[in-house]
Amino acid sequence: MALTSVVAFAAKKPRNYYVKIKTDKGESIVRLYNETPKHRDNFIKLVKSKTLNKTLFHRVIKGFMIQGGDPDSKSAKPGQMLGAGSLPYTIPAEFDPELFHKKGALAAARDNNPQKASNATQFYLVQGKTYTNDELNNIETYQLKGKKIPESARRIYKTIGGVPSLDQNYTVFGEIVRGIEMVDSIAAVETDRNDRPVTDIAMELSLLKKKEGKKLEKSLLQEAFKKNLIMNKR
Repeated sequence: MALTSVVAFAAKKPRNYYVKIKTDKGESIVRLYNETPKHRDNFIKLVKSKTLNKTLFHRVIKGFMIQGGDPDSKSAKPGQMLGAGSLPYTIPAEFDPELFHKKGALAAARDNNPQKASNATQFYLVQGKTYTNDELNNIETYQLKGKKIPESARRIYKTIGGVPSLDQNYTVFGEIVRGIEMVDSIAAVETDRNDRPVTDIAMELSLLKKKEGKKLEKSLLQEAFKKNLIMNKR
C-alpha cells in the first residue's frame, strides 16, 4: 500500500470502519470507504446483524474475482446454482473515479438494472491481473465506451492489477488493507461449471472495534514508512 494512501486514511475523519472476513482459506481485513456512505452503512448493518455469516463464496473466477454474500447459500445443497439471493431492497450506485477495481477492492454485486443499483447483500473481492497501456486503451474504447481510466488508476492496473472493465459500472466501496492472500487462495480452488467452489467456503464477518481500528492504522502506517525507507535506499 502506498505511503500517501496510508497517511490519508489514518488521518482522515470521520472514523474509518474495518471488517474482518474470516474463512478456512485465511482472513482479510477490509476498510470501508467513507466516500460511499450508503454502501458503507449497509455493510456495517449486515455485519452487525450477522446476516452474512455462514454465507458462501459461491462464485470464484481465477484472475477475476471471488463473490459471496448470497443469503440462499447458507442452506445450499452441493452443486446448487446460487447468486439470485438478496434482501428486499437495493442500494443506489455510488460511483467515484478515484475508487476503482484494483486488486483487493471490495465491490457490490448487482443484476442488470439500468440504475446500476447494488444487491443488498452480495459483494466481491477483486483479484484481477496486470495490464499493458495498449490493453487499457482497448478497454477504454470497447468496454468503457470512451470513459478514460485516470492516470493514477492506470499505474495501479499496470503494476498491482485489477479489473478495469468494471469501473463505473459496479460500486467499489472498500479495499483489503491486510490479508490479500485469502483472495488468491480462494481464487485457486477447484470450481464447477457454474464457478462455484467444489468444496464450500463459508465466511464469518466481524466489525473491528474503534480501538482495534486505530491499532491497525498505526501498524499499517509503520509498515508503509519502513517500505518507503527501503525503496528510497535502492
